Amino acid sequence: MFKSIIRNIKYLLFFLALCTNHFLAEDLKDIYQLALSNDPLVKSAEASYRAGKESKKQGIAGLLPSINVSGSTSWNESRVEESLMDEYNSSNYSGTLSQPLFRLDKWFKFRQGKALSESAQAEFAYNQQETMIRVASSYFAILNAIDGLSAAKAEEEAIGRQKDLAKKRFEVGLAPITEVHETQAAYDLTVVSRIAREGRLDSAREDLSSIIGTDIALLSPLSSNYPIDLPNPIQREQWVKLALENNYQLKAARLSKKAAKNSARASGSAHLPNIDIVGRVTKSTSKSGKFGGFIQNPFSGLETDNRQYAIQISMPLFAGGAISSNRRQAYALYDRSKEQTLFTERSTIKNVRSNHFNVQTQVANVKARKQALTSANSALKATEVGYEAGTRNVVDLLQAQRGLYAAQRDFASARYDYIISVLRLKSSAGILSPEDLINISNWME
Repeated sequence: MFKSIIRNIKYLLFFLALCTNHFLAEDLKDIYQLALSNDPLVKSAEASYRAGKESKKQGIAGLLPSINVSGSTSWNESRVEESLMDEYNSSNYSGTLSQPLFRLDKWFKFRQGKALSESAQAEFAYNQQETMIRVASSYFAILNAIDGLSAAKAEEEAIGRQKDLAKKRFEVGLAPITEVHETQAAYDLTVVSRIAREGRLDSAREDLSSIIGTDIALLSPLSSNYPIDLPNPIQREQWVKLALENNYQLKAARLSKKAAKNSARASGSAHLPNIDIVGRVTKSTSKSGKFGGFIQNPFSGLETDNRQYAIQISMPLFAGGAISSNRRQAYALYDRSKEQTLFTERSTIKNVRSNHFNVQTQVANVKARKQALTSANSALKATEVGYEAGTRNVVDLLQAQRGLYAAQRDFASARYDYIISVLRLKSSAGILSPEDLINISNWME
């Protein structure tokens, strides 16, 4: 009766654990959503993007009309040999409207601001892709650490049983003391390995917590049926072509080069004439009672209204060499941006080719690790039979057990490395999107 109750309690706890995993476990897309809301690097990138967008509006402002208003009021005293002759109040108000008519430097500044805003948008898109990779890497680092810890615990338990069996065999005279020492040493190593892997799991959880700003108790594991496929398209140069068209770092570099070019042109236009249409309205009043304290002012208290309309031309002739220096500096910065863009383009091509090759390598690695796991499992079974028959010793058995658990860890790690390599390939080609994380989440249990 008591055993039946205990068994029912175990079944109930197992059922509750399954329910908890189902309702509380977070998958990759859930973690990504948390990162978008809480990751400081995402918030920083977003703020940089908002700041960069203003460059276009600031450039447009240089081409639009500007309106300035000013006003003043004064209290005046008129004295002759310390004798107050008159005291009065006067006021002045003016408004000026200026519309650039020919300002080539401001036109190039506008084009510079537009390019800088688009560059900020490309940088923000690149940062979003990097966030996806950081989240996925941290997520699978935890799953990898969990798999490694599970294998370490299973290895510790299996070798612990072997250690206990060796002691019993020694006590009845069926095994030498060296077998006890061998199993004890192997067991001690598994304990150390398990402790180390507990530390790795804790560190992996801390890395993810620093991104999402909270602790996650449960993560959804990856399905054992997750497909391991070669890159599509398989041709490497097609991926290079995609990257040259879509890579966001390369887009940002090209737009920054365009902005530097327009900045140089704006500096080169600083010696040209500036033509503006200017309109000015001035109103003033004065309550001066007497001119010089003797003659009555007939306009006292009346408002005067002056209006001016003009085409204003200005042209700098000499500014101590600053204009020429600014032009040379701007063109030097443009030359630098051209070289940086060329470097980014070459780096993009290199990264795409490397990532493409890495995905193919990881596909082969997963298949090899899976086969190695099957072989290690068969080798352990054969070694156990040989050990029971007396044709294998305990050292052979311990090596076979360690080989099996190492193969399990390597296979799990290879699958996660494959997923990250695919994400990096898509990111380098500029086609990584949240949809890719959603597709991975659909393969989570």
